[in-house]
Amino acid sequence: MIAKRPAPSPQAQVPARYAAVSRVLVRVLLLNLAVAVAKIVFGYASGAISILSDGFHSLTDAASNVAGLIGVRAAQRPPDEDHPYGHRKYETVAAAGVTIFLLLLVIEVVRNAFNHLTGRSAPHEISTASFIVMLVTVGVNLAVVAYESRESERLGSEVLLADAMQTRGDVWSSLTVIAALVGARLGVPMLDPLAALVVAGFIGYAGFQVARTTTGILSDRIVISDADLEQVVMSVPGIIGCEKIRTRGSADHVFLDLHVWMPPDMRLTEAHDLSHVVKDRLMTRYPQIADAVIHIEPPPRAT
Repeated sequence: MIAKRPAPSPQAQVPARYAAVSRVLVRVLLLNLAVAVAKIVFGYASGAISILSDGFHSLTDAASNVAGLIGVRAAQRPPDEDHPYGHRKYETVAAAGVTIFLLLLVIEVVRNAFNHLTGRSAPHEISTASFIVMLVTVGVNLAVVAYESRESERLGSEVLLADAMQTRGDVWSSLTVIAALVGARLGVPMLDPLAALVVAGFIGYAGFQVARTTTGILSDRIVISDADLEQVVMSVPGIIGCEKIRTRGSADHVFLDLHVWMPPDMRLTEAHDLSHVVKDRLMTRYPQIADAVIHIEPPPRAT
């Protein structure tokens, strides 16, 4: 027999969380657009190709914000006939989409580095205003990274974490441009392509982290340790043992399946009630569990 209880009030909890994630993404989108526009406008006005390119890099941050908003909007829909487990993984898919922007950013940084190494990029005049624009935009990006990282931990949102990682990549990209400006000012333009290659490595590693997290969720990687869950189950009086513990989902939205052993002479109603005690204790200890399916069975016979 399977004891099953509906997930705890999704109408009251899920929309509030997704609304909070959306508010963060909208605020960050506006900041990213401001940063991108400032770099692009100044890049065109001054003829600083590196600043102009970095402005287009910043547009990838805004694009990832839009992708995140689309994913969150799809993920917040309640379970339906075709999606009995809900639409939570749409947010994970959106986070995975951010890795594409990170990949494009790596390619662009490497391409610019190659152009500088081969002398294809023409030198430009460096002004004090160039440093001011870049330093201000780096400051804005650092604030965005701190804000999104904090909110991603509070809300348990991998799409916010992925977006924060991409913005961190944009910070490194901007620092590369600043290094290039300093190098040009000191007469050492070689600093630009060398720094760019280092930045490409940092951005690529950030993309790897995002891909590893999202792949783990989409491939139903274990979320909560079996040993920890077994300890909670065995703390319930009357339970003889448990096995076949399986968890999947994201850090904030976990589905649990397990088998529990009960005395073979226990009445069905008593076993059913005891299974709910197990379930309640598990969901109290781990509030991120959206639902748990418990299979009741007698202990295995000794061979």
